[in-house]
Amino acid sequence: MHIQPIRVQLKTVCELLDISRDSLRQLINSDNTFPRPIKMGTAKQAPVYFDYADLMQWHKQQKANSYEDA
Repeated sequence: MHIQPIRVQLKTVCELLDISRDSLRQLINSDNTFPRPIKMGTAKQAPVYFDYADLMQWHKQQKANSYEDA
């Protein structure tokens, strides 16, 4: 049985998308369809996570859009 993660850290999102932290920040700011980060806590240095299912759905939509444009 393979368990899918529920949430992933910012570092892992960068690895999954093969982009830098700066590129991820730009993507978050420029693409309204990209999943919003979830901050766990109110402290300035509280960890930030992303919902894994939302990331996979966004990726599928990006692939579908790229096929439509081709």
